[in-house]
Order: sequence, then structure tokens, then C-alpha cells
Amino acid sequence: MSETPLLDIARDWSHWTEPPPRSVPRSVQVPKEFRPDIALVVQGVRRCGKSTLLKQLMDRYALDRTKCLFINFEDPRLAGSLNHQCLQSLVDAFEADRGAGCTYFLDEIQGVAGWERWLRSQLDRPGKRRFAVTGSNAHLLSGELGSVLTGRHHTVELFPFDLAEYRALRPRCTLTEYLTNGGFPATVASPDHAMMLRNYFQDIVERDVRSRVGARSSAPLRQLAQMLFEGAGSETSMRRIAAALDVSIDTAGLYTQAISDAYMCFPCEFHAWSERKRLVRNRKYYPVDPGLRRACVTPTGADLGKALECAVFTLLRNRFGQVRYWRGDGEVDFVVERDGNPIPVQVTWDAPQERHMKATDAFIREHRGALEPVFVTADSFERGIPELAPRA
Repeated sequence: MSETPLLDIARDWSHWTEPPPRSVPRSVQVPKEFRPDIALVVQGVRRCGKSTLLKQLMDRYALDRTKCLFINFEDPRLAGSLNHQCLQSLVDAFEADRGAGCTYFLDEIQGVAGWERWLRSQLDRPGKRRFAVTGSNAHLLSGELGSVLTGRHHTVELFPFDLAEYRALRPRCTLTEYLTNGGFPATVASPDHAMMLRNYFQDIVERDVRSRVGARSSAPLRQLAQMLFEGAGSETSMRRIAAALDVSIDTAGLYTQAISDAYMCFPCEFHAWSERKRLVRNRKYYPVDPGLRRACVTPTGADLGKALECAVFTLLRNRFGQVRYWRGDGEVDFVVERDGNPIPVQVTWDAPQERHMKATDAFIREHRGALEPVFVTADSFERGIPELAPRA
């Protein structure tokens, strides 16, 4: 493809003549400085707002938008040009037109062959150009890429809207509405949100999961994703999944990992200091968004208490990175760590019950150094769980 058509496509995605539409500012933390020798990598589930975040970065970093090139590599006009030569042609053409010191926002870059080493070569001999890339798969920074870009990237994970971001668009919404509809940005104001979410579910399975594992059919992958959604918060046996899908245990594990890599579900390991003890226990899985879960499970699996638990998990994962559970004399929904000390977290719609108290007492007896338990209710979740607020 010649350089002129490439710039024509980029023009459709960029904002050289007018600013991008106003959007809800995302609360995600990004580096204070956007450096030419460090790429900014934004990862998250499909349709969670990665492209919009890239546009917001122009204001965050006070960039000249006439020198910012945006392009989405899922644009069908690029289907025959997804290679590193295409990337180099874009850079050469844009800088021939705009001069040095340009910024490149490369959206859904995982489909471009050889992009990892091309980007590393750009970062190793930095001039004034800067790069931000996005992808809809956690595999984006694993395997070869993890070694190719070692020390050359900042990673930002983006999730669908949290409650505060949701209320920026719908100030009077209730917690129940948020848990029911979910936080995917384009669905918030749509009367067809359930239909849109079911389409998202299909797209993620087909484009980000099936393509990852090379499955002949997406049917078992859809079935597995629905099983994980319906069983959210319960221990999941790979042996049981394999039997239900009529596949080997290894294949069930491969499929489950691909669903997790696509940010549809997150694993929640058993809390133990010993790696061996963690590995022998089943994991739990939680969906990335309570609305996506509700739209894709049977009505009996759509209770608000479970939706709140799912939303709390996502918030904790966003704040702490690692979230685990514990089961001993009772069950602790979540365990997070602060300064190396575990904090047991219980989730209940109303006031904590006796079983919640007994489980946290058992956890504290077994874990020296454990901090005071936190009981998350619907009310405290609406207030942002201040007891577990991120530190400045």
C-alpha cells in the first residue's frame, strides 16, 4: 500500500482539523511523562474505551493534535498491509508531511506482523517521536514481546466504567442500575444495552479467544465463558469443565487461559504463602463487568448480590493487582495485601452476617500480621470502599 492511502486512512481516525468529541475522563493512572524511549501500552477488554483513552492522552500530555497520528489496525482497508513495513511507511509519510516530533497512537496493534521488534528498534534510537499502542489481549505483553520490550514500556490496564465514571454520564443512576447494565461506555446511554453486550460477548469470543487458540468452532468457547460467568465466585474445577465440554483437561485449561487473556474473566487464586498450596487449589473466576455477565447468563444467575461481588473483585484488582480468596473454617471472599500484610475482605449486600465474622476471625488466627477485615456492603461500595482506597 502506498504512503498516500495510508495517510488517508489515518486521517479518518485522527483529529488534525478538530478536537475529538468530549468523553468521560478515565480514572486510570498513566505515567507522568510520555517519553520517546518508553512505549505506553494500554490493554483491556474489547470495547472498554481504549481508543477514547488514547485521545484523552493528547490533553493529559498537552500534545499538538496536528502532530498526533491515530490509526486502528482492525480497519478493513489495512487487511493486506498488516506488517512492520506498513508501520514504517506510516511514520515516514507522516513526518515527511508534519516534520519531526510526532506522536503515534497505534490501536489494536496485535494483528500487525513483526510490530514488536519494529517498535523496539524505534525506542532504541529515540528521536522526538513517541508511541502508544493498545491491544485487547493480555498476551500482548507475554512471550516474545515480554522480552523484546523489557524496560521499554509502561503498561496500563483499562476496565469498563466504574460506578463513578458511569455516574458521570448518568448522575442519577442507582447502584442496581449500574450492576444491571454494566460499564461498557457505548452501552451506558443505549436502550439496547443488553443486545449490545451480547454482541460484545460474541465478538470477544470470536476475535480475541478463538483466534488465540485456533479452535475449529467457537461453540465450546462460548459455552465455557458462560460457565465461568454463571459460576462466578465459586471454585472452578478444570476436570469438571473438561467433562462438560468433552475435551481434555489440558484443552480446558488452554481455553480458560485464553478467555482470561482476552480480559473476559479474571482468575482468583487461593491465598497461601506457599506457591505449591496455591497451585493445588481450584481457582475462582470473575467477569470483567457485571452487566456483561447479566446479559449472557440464565436469569437464575443474575442476582444482585453476586453482581456486587463481581464488581468488588474488579475494583480490587484495579487497585491492588493481585486478589485472592481463602477457605478454611469458613470462606473469605477476597484477600488483598498492603505492605505485605493480608487484608480479608467480605462482600455482602447488607450488614455482615455471623458467618462472615467467623470466617475472618479464622483467617486472622491463621495469618499472623493480617490487618483488620473489611466488610463491603452496597453502601460502602457506592462510597468507593474508603477503607481500601488507593494511596496517594
